[in-house]
Amino acid sequence: MFGPWKDDRNAMAASATLHCLTGCAIGEILGLMIGTAAGLATGVTVALSVGLAFVFGYLLSTLPLVQGGIAFGSALKVVLAADTLSILTMEVVDNGVMLLVPGAMEAGLVDPVFWLSMMLALAAAFVVAFPVNRALIDRGRGHALTHDMHAGHEAPQAHH
Repeated sequence: MFGPWKDDRNAMAASATLHCLTGCAIGEILGLMIGTAAGLATGVTVALSVGLAFVFGYLLSTLPLVQGGIAFGSALKVVLAADTLSILTMEVVDNGVMLLVPGAMEAGLVDPVFWLSMMLALAAAFVVAFPVNRALIDRGRGHALTHDMHAGHEAPQAHH
């Protein structure tokens, strides 16, 4: 790799951020689909979406650890410590952008405004969450914790 991505910690931070982004996107879109289909109020739909973003974010980190032979409770405990700040950062930025884009919150799932706004919001969330994940990795926290648990992998050493 070239440029800033040749540093293993940057690559790990990018991977962690994309991983978080995937869980957040699945949860948010599923929550919006459920909320829209059920005719829930906007606030309830947003709360459902954020809740599901956390669930799917944690789930996508926990499952590989469990598949690697780690007990579910142990894996979940590490994932909660590792991913909460990243998911929280993503959700604050994502929902903030959605609130700032005119018409995004009112747009239905078949409206291009919704999907364009969601892409913008998730891209902004990635940009803000990447340095958060990098800082956590530099301190031996965040994705470095789950990375340590994967069999056959060594986490990069933190620089102090």
